[in-house]
Amino acid sequence: MTIEEASERYLIPLDILKEYESWGLCDTVKKVMGAWEYDDQDIERLSMIMTLHDIGFDKDEIEEYMHLLLKGQSTETQRLSMLNQKRSETLDEVHFKEAQISRLDYLRHKIRKGGK
Repeated sequence: MTIEEASERYLIPLDILKEYESWGLCDTVKKVMGAWEYDDQDIERLSMIMTLHDIGFDKDEIEEYMHLLLKGQSTETQRLSMLNQKRSETLDEVHFKEAQISRLDYLRHKIRKGGK
């Protein structure tokens, strides 16, 4: 399928697909009559990229992760480390937000009880 078809079918913005191509991650993508043709394996990789983006990876982290993924099983430890780091950062954010909610609730409680 062409880049436009992949974008439309999988709701992936064209700029993300073009960036994906620029990373050199689409070795299996064939150029047919001047247009890239994506196969199922490319779509799986794109799905992984979108997942990594959704869980908070930035562009450089996604590119690094995907290059490791393409190298295969020998990089599992490195990829797991990246995922563990992102999980830890996310938990820190959650705990910070929980503390904010607690402070907000305290202030709301004070107002309801006639406090300042």
